Amino acid sequence: MGSTDSKLNFRKAVIQLTTKTQPVEATDDAFWDQFWADTTTTVQDVFALVPAAEIRAVREESPSNLATLCYKAVEKLVQGAESGCPTEREKQVILNCTCILSRILPYIFEDQDWRGFFWSTVPGAGRAGTDELDDDEGARPLAESLLLAIADLLFCPDFTVHSHRRGPVSTRCLITDSVENMQSIDSCEYIWEAGVGFAQSPPLNYIHDLNRTELLRLLLTCFSEAMYLPSSSDNNVLNPWVTFFCSTENRHALPLFTSLLNVVCAYDPVGYGIPYNHLLFSDYREQLVEQAVQILIVTLEHDGGVPHRPPSPSSMEEQESTGPENLFVNYLSRIHREEDFDFVLKGLARLLTNPLTQTYLPNSTKKIQFHQELLVLFWKLCDFNKKFLFFVLKSSDVLDILVPILFYLNDARADQSRVGLMHIGVFILLLLSGERNFGVRLNKPYSVHVPMDIPVFTGTHADLLIVVFHKIITTGHQRLQPLFDCLLTIIVNVSPYLKSLSMVAANKLLHLLEAFSTGWFLFSVAQNHHLVFFLLEAFNNIIQYQFDGNCNLVYAIIRKRNVFHQLANLPSDPAAIQKALQRRRKSPDVISRTSSQETVSMEGSHPAVPAEPGTLKTSLVAIPGIDKLTEKSQVSEDGTMVSVPKTDPSQKAHSDQNAAVGTSDTESNSGRDNEDVFYTEAEMETRPLSSASSTSFWAPTPEWVLSWKCKLPLQTIMRLLQVLVPQVEKICIDKGLTDESEILKFLQHGTLVGLLPVPHPILIRKYQANAGTAMWFRTYMWGVVYLRNVDPPIWYDTDVRLFEIQKM
Repeated sequence: MGSTDSKLNFRKAVIQLTTKTQPVEATDDAFWDQFWADTTTTVQDVFALVPAAEIRAVREESPSNLATLCYKAVEKLVQGAESGCPTEREKQVILNCTCILSRILPYIFEDQDWRGFFWSTVPGAGRAGTDELDDDEGARPLAESLLLAIADLLFCPDFTVHSHRRGPVSTRCLITDSVENMQSIDSCEYIWEAGVGFAQSPPLNYIHDLNRTELLRLLLTCFSEAMYLPSSSDNNVLNPWVTFFCSTENRHALPLFTSLLNVVCAYDPVGYGIPYNHLLFSDYREQLVEQAVQILIVTLEHDGGVPHRPPSPSSMEEQESTGPENLFVNYLSRIHREEDFDFVLKGLARLLTNPLTQTYLPNSTKKIQFHQELLVLFWKLCDFNKKFLFFVLKSSDVLDILVPILFYLNDARADQSRVGLMHIGVFILLLLSGERNFGVRLNKPYSVHVPMDIPVFTGTHADLLIVVFHKIITTGHQRLQPLFDCLLTIIVNVSPYLKSLSMVAANKLLHLLEAFSTGWFLFSVAQNHHLVFFLLEAFNNIIQYQFDGNCNLVYAIIRKRNVFHQLANLPSDPAAIQKALQRRRKSPDVISRTSSQETVSMEGSHPAVPAEPGTLKTSLVAIPGIDKLTEKSQVSEDGTMVSVPKTDPSQKAHSDQNAAVGTSDTESNSGRDNEDVFYTEAEMETRPLSSASSTSFWAPTPEWVLSWKCKLPLQTIMRLLQVLVPQVEKICIDKGLTDESEILKFLQHGTLVGLLPVPHPILIRKYQANAGTAMWFRTYMWGVVYLRNVDPPIWYDTDVRLFEIQKM
């Protein structure tokens, strides 16, 4: 049958379904078979031939017909999973039903009255050929039957995996043997790709890849019920689809998890490196990898709790006896072999670095687009498997992850549609910065020189990190302001281990301090002074623990000594406060001032640009304040971390004003220990430059200024200036020096041993999970999945409630 006739017949069947006012019997196979038996339709065809309005019309006007269509399509998948799809016709039926369900399911989920439909049993829906002994099996909820059928079909020989039987398909065993094979198949022998826990690499088969992709797309659509529920901070309410699929009910859980992880980490988009090969040949593996990584991050998002439907007593007993409910999380957390870690890390690094690849021939190599999903997967690996995190930090391989993250952060800083990417990148760096080894690794010289529109410098990866962070703070868009606390916390965490900052990076840090310590900035928002505390703490760490190699920073501090003197003498009387606030209205934004050094950017770089008008973006829930994101640990003499107990909140309340603002010193990230402070989208876009949400009625008072000014940790820096400034001035006069290299040489050989205050303990702020960040990750992850699945547009124009879809 020709493709056009096939589409025409399919369209006629759809019209018949939408125009029938009477229920069509489930036994009327002649009618239902029109949808899948005699048609060859792609998923794009199905989306074009089944308009949203008609699905909603059937749902409202002929609900029994929609229910029967879903049931019959699931029934076909179950039959295919049992038979093993021995004929091409049966394979096509499976693919057609898969596409139809992918099209219909979002419209089931968007209607609250329909949401329980797949979790109910259909009267008389016992499987064909079942007898009374199989009543329990026949009475499975439709959702469970569908999920188990998809799992079986993902390991169906000659359909989605390479058959181990010899000889051509036509001469192989009869269907009865195939049934036995499907029911007893050991899917661990059919893992899709070599890698973790599997050594053999099966031959590539693009038909298998296409079929897997369709089934994974349907699986992702099943999991997407989460998009239609409003955001909630209750992390115990779980997605029943994910909970069941990742439970012991799914006998293919282990081989499927391994297949998905290996397919992603083994993928090489460049291949043999032949220029423009991606324009000459279709890469079916890329589509599979995209679906695989999305399935992984969605299944790993649920790591415990209770599904939001009451499970049956039998499943409750099983859950109690088998430990962790989510087998995907369980398997991920149990990976432990170094060769497996190496395979995963190198695979993720290769894919994350791919968009950064520079070639002499423009656009000659394939550039992947799923880096956001890869970052979420990397986050999950570090979060659930601490051995993997330590492996990442054990060598300088962590820098192969760091550089692409900094590239994405720098590239996305002006684009409001990519604010979620900025957050996930910063969260990963915050997590890594809580470990000493990360700071140590940053001292490796940076020689890769990925083109970024940042100043040219010669230095280490620490310099790269500081220069990029400075660029984000000074030239990023306003909605990035809630991240300033996180960016500076990362710098503070790594500062005790930075052996030698370049002059460029040192000047960037001093420029930030100069900008953040202006009177109008400090007085405009209640939490802005915390940024100054972070920077002073970083300077103190470097001076106390890494003075010898950091003559560039010491020189920059001496040159900008007036900034520290002004901070120490910050006026706090009402007249001075008002004068500083008025100055703000007259002067341009000091934060966005750029220094003359920034005129020369790296060769081959492109400036960060805002999103194109009309670009779609999804809204994000607010992130908690830095005090909720981190917990403080003190580094003891033997290098171990000791948790620092939180300050008793009652000690903080001095007055109504101070209770709202809190107290702050170098030991306190934020005065918000008692509050769940969240930044709304509106606040992000309209509030003045700050690191926390401000309230309209707040006004700075002399008492408030004095409450934190007296805690500014300036002693170490003031002592340094007191000792070194006269020495530098003397040497300049005596030798008539005008060249800063001579001064740097002098500082390089100088010492402050015995002259500085006793070194303070190193304080590290380690990332800690909480309900606020869990909700942020869920919203961000599903927003990425929504926007990335545009061909076909699975969820477009449906009533999604987890987030809002906005046009730039």
